Amino acid sequence: MDLSNGSEILIESLLQQNVKVLFGVPGGVLLSFYDALYKGKLPHLLVRHEQAAAFAADGYARVTGQPGVCVGTSGPGATNLITGLASAFMDSIPVVAITGQVSADMIGKDAFQEGDTIGISMPATKYSFVVRSAAEIPIVIRQAFHIAVSGRPGPVLVDLPKSVLVERAQTDFSFDPPSDLPERRGEWLDADIECAAEMIVKSRRAVFYVGGGVIASEAAKELRELAELTEIPVTTTLMGLGAFPSRHSLSLGMLGMHGSYATNQSICHADLLVAIGARFDDRVTGRVRDFASRAKKIQIDVDPSEVNKNVRVDVPLVGDAREILSALIEETRAQARREKGISVAKRQEWLRQIETWRLEYPLTYDREAECVKPQYLVEAISEQADEDAIVSVDVGQHQMWTAQFYRFSQPRTWLSSSGLGSMGYGFPAAMGAQVAFPDRQVIAIVGDGGFQMTLPDLATVSENGIPVKIVVVNNRSLGMVRQWQHMFFENHYCDVNLGRVPDFKKLAEAYGIRGAKVECRADLKEALIDFLGDREPQLLDVSVDPYENVFPIVPPGASLAEMLTGPLVVEEK
Repeated sequence: MDLSNGSEILIESLLQQNVKVLFGVPGGVLLSFYDALYKGKLPHLLVRHEQAAAFAADGYARVTGQPGVCVGTSGPGATNLITGLASAFMDSIPVVAITGQVSADMIGKDAFQEGDTIGISMPATKYSFVVRSAAEIPIVIRQAFHIAVSGRPGPVLVDLPKSVLVERAQTDFSFDPPSDLPERRGEWLDADIECAAEMIVKSRRAVFYVGGGVIASEAAKELRELAELTEIPVTTTLMGLGAFPSRHSLSLGMLGMHGSYATNQSICHADLLVAIGARFDDRVTGRVRDFASRAKKIQIDVDPSEVNKNVRVDVPLVGDAREILSALIEETRAQARREKGISVAKRQEWLRQIETWRLEYPLTYDREAECVKPQYLVEAISEQADEDAIVSVDVGQHQMWTAQFYRFSQPRTWLSSSGLGSMGYGFPAAMGAQVAFPDRQVIAIVGDGGFQMTLPDLATVSENGIPVKIVVVNNRSLGMVRQWQHMFFENHYCDVNLGRVPDFKKLAEAYGIRGAKVECRADLKEALIDFLGDREPQLLDVSVDPYENVFPIVPPGASLAEMLTGPLVVEEK
């Protein structure tokens, strides 16, 4: 193959990994690489900030299951990627970052735009490579993509000195996959599966607690089959939304800090908790010692380091969630036959109890208000959106309202920086998802605070005709911080009022995007029909009640049983 330098070898290596698009910003040490890109063999989307490139690659990866690729130059280009990589690392999302570096002979000499990219990136990635020669590029890229998707997925960084990118390969190199890459192997035994199945069959008040690992392993079908076989209800983490249909009769919705009363009560009263691809993080457990304290626990996770890390479990099953669920389905059927079926009457009694809790304290809000309640906005979007619409959010109140009130029907339709909780994520992640699926409906539901952190990429979607739909949930404040200052800091509002929020409609129009504004409830549905009715990028600025808070909420340091279901409860305290 006639490839003249490291840059061309890099492009061919990326094509060998079936890369469809790069998200990035060029810079000095990458000029050779961008000169090779000029030939047009590999599409590149110019974003307006490297952080947006990393978030876009993350969004692309979440909806496709394949690594998204972002590119940044040396120094500030690479450091601007780090927040996006840290978010992907926390959420186990496969991203490959390509960074330029100063020439090898200048490393360590404080050259212009030099930075210790490897050192900086190590805590935010699964692995970081530095390439020493052009001949190494194919195998390093192959390893990077393998690491990104194997086991527990995550981001990988490849740092390429300028001298490597311009180097003429002096030795033979190969694009053949190396033979020494380890394959993922489960650590569970048949006896573990038998034990877990027996616990499931004999339980009476069981709950499946499902995280993003079910989506990463493409195990949604197996999860639903096992839930329906056993008639066990399913609750999801923020990362697990979409793994189980929201409208299914066994769906409990989200648990944890902003989970429903019925869901959290079911955790507190369960006799068996089966955690699947979930890591028992603090926003789920509340006070750890009281989390599901009446329940025996089974944990299914591909990452052995997550087992017993936060919560002790009775039966660990380490391996791919899809493989383990398939084995559990088979063994559960066999044991149910030996036990002459699963006790349907006992399971129905448990489901009726959950329904009683649901009726006692439903997820609700003031449905008669003339202003736009943010919960109503999310419900209206859910009603009007396509069945397979992809929804992306920033972080804060609107994120929780969307998790509570949007109805998801399938996996890989929910994008959220859940672990790191990075503001500014929602819009560029939606942009990446839309590039992956240009014919799907992609809706970015963003806060007025988070959106202002990455809104310059309105230029990107406008220039490239990327038909992302942007809903700005506009309460003119950093809403979740304001809520906490109200509830837990005696109304000491400090630097949460955003003051001069721009006219987002005019701002969108300045970028060549159609914008609209809604200020009262009566106008919302018609505006949404128009907003979602075409295949062009659009922005809808919706003024919502600025004093609305997210309920339920588990206060910091409290258990799930001590959740607050509404503002009246707060006043009584």
